[in-house]
Amino acid sequence: MSSVKRVTSKSKTDNPESKIPQFTDHFSGHAADYAKFRPRYPKELFRYLSSLVSERKLAWDCATGNGQAAIALAEIFECVIATDASEKQIANAEPHVRIVYRVSPAENNGIVSHTADLITVAQALHWFDLSRFYPEARRVLKPNGVIASWTYNLLSIAPAIDTIINRYYSDVVGLYWPPERALVEQFDQLPFPFAQIATPKFDMTAEWNLQHLTGYLRTWSATQRFMVANKGDPMKYITQDLGSTWGDSGKLRRITWPLTLRVGRTS
Repeated sequence: MSSVKRVTSKSKTDNPESKIPQFTDHFSGHAADYAKFRPRYPKELFRYLSSLVSERKLAWDCATGNGQAAIALAEIFECVIATDASEKQIANAEPHVRIVYRVSPAENNGIVSHTADLITVAQALHWFDLSRFYPEARRVLKPNGVIASWTYNLLSIAPAIDTIINRYYSDVVGLYWPPERALVEQFDQLPFPFAQIATPKFDMTAEWNLQHLTGYLRTWSATQRFMVANKGDPMKYITQDLGSTWGDSGKLRRITWPLTLRVGRTS
């Protein structure tokens, strides 16, 4: 028996009048690389979030992508429903016996009302139609349920390497970021209509060699959009500088992404 359930059709909701907004897909074309090269969120984050809820029966991981947040939640909650609007992302998601994967948009997900103890949105809130998503989140959450969303922006390795990556981000692929990307940099200013909870600081960390780093940079939506528009790889503009600054390409370096976290509770 397979250890993962995947529902690949759009599920009906008990809120049938909800309208499904158009989904702009920036990641399906490289879903396998996304699963391979994206960093992992810290386990301490999920332990903290689970401490805020009175029960740990159901968590909804919205816009799950490759399922990395869902996998962490499945170690704590009895059941995790992990949804994403991209069929290819769901197809590449990591299986787990406690996770049910569904293809559905954030704004209309098919989960029974008032059943979720926790909703998580990892590196995805800026893509949503918030005017539709927030009512849907309130519908799904139990009374006194918790919603948590977080994002990360540029990584930090070492000053000389950071300078090259910042140049790549702004000058090489800067024009190719979708407009929603600006909301990552303004994440703490996004509307968040819940009783907000002050949170500890969390960082995401990894130990990567140069190949893994460049693989990660190629998963950026701006990199992919550059490739489509110009029929070429934008990494060529930093490959030499990045290689000479990194040194031995097999050398592991510690990489850090500070997380910006928004947590709230329903009444």
